[in-house]
Amino acid sequence: MRRSAHNPILTREHISSSNPALRDPSSVFNPGGISFEGKILLLLRCQNRARETFLLKAISEDGISFEISPDPVEYRGLELIPYTIYHIYDPRITQIGNRYLITSAVDTDKGCYCAIFETTDFQTLDLIGFDNSKEARNAVLFPDLINGSYCRFERPNSYSGADGVKTGQTITCSLSPDLIHWDEDREVFTGRAHYWDELIGSGPPPIRCKEGWLHIYHGVATHFGASNIYQMGISLQDLKQPWITLARGRYNILEPRELYELTGQVPNVVFPTAAIPLNVDSEGFTDPDSPVLIYYGAADTSVCLAETTIKELMEDLYA
Repeated sequence: MRRSAHNPILTREHISSSNPALRDPSSVFNPGGISFEGKILLLLRCQNRARETFLLKAISEDGISFEISPDPVEYRGLELIPYTIYHIYDPRITQIGNRYLITSAVDTDKGCYCAIFETTDFQTLDLIGFDNSKEARNAVLFPDLINGSYCRFERPNSYSGADGVKTGQTITCSLSPDLIHWDEDREVFTGRAHYWDELIGSGPPPIRCKEGWLHIYHGVATHFGASNIYQMGISLQDLKQPWITLARGRYNILEPRELYELTGQVPNVVFPTAAIPLNVDSEGFTDPDSPVLIYYGAADTSVCLAETTIKELMEDLYA
């Protein structure tokens, strides 16, 4: 993993919004991302000093310098959610055919749940699914149907930490015919106690490779006295049965080392939310030599970029 020399590539100083609530933002981080109309598109999570959350569309020719929309995205259909909504955040973007789908966490007065939105322009998001069957976060959709069904990884919030906050130790997989009704969870893998990934959750949507689905996830080391440490790791999932893990890296592939990752709203955090491969063949498989742009939130304060290739990531699986 090679950090961009331009990191952090997006900070609060880059936000210039027409919305009065974003006149003086506190942070911008954890973006969803995709290649869209020949450009790199990010949906930025932006917080103001009230800790209210907005999403902003950002477009780039080179993946480094972005033009940011002055207007936050508009949500449609939120009246279908039967709870009081506090925040909609940490978007992940998946293209399936001609559809652009976005998964997000939704904090409500009844807990945190996963929602799915659809868009054509990334300025207006239409709610098409809200799963309140269990509290969960870090939902990602696969960019291909699995045996005719939509496939989702997520992290159920089934574990309460020492501070009482609900989090998760296990990534699960479920299938759906319509993005609304989901079958029972299958366990993908769980955290490794006492090591770098005790708590876990999916990062960007998985990348289709001939060897399997390349899956980047975050892991949290909780056994340090002063702070949790958020890191980035990798696994390889079976193409036809993605809940089957073919390989899982022993080491993290990125950990907080730079000052912008070590200090901020939440210290010691690299949090991957977008991975954009640049070269895909005619069958939909990513070229092994393809560069991959990985966007991540640093210390819940800024947006950063790391670059690698599919081949290098595959090698990390077996290091």
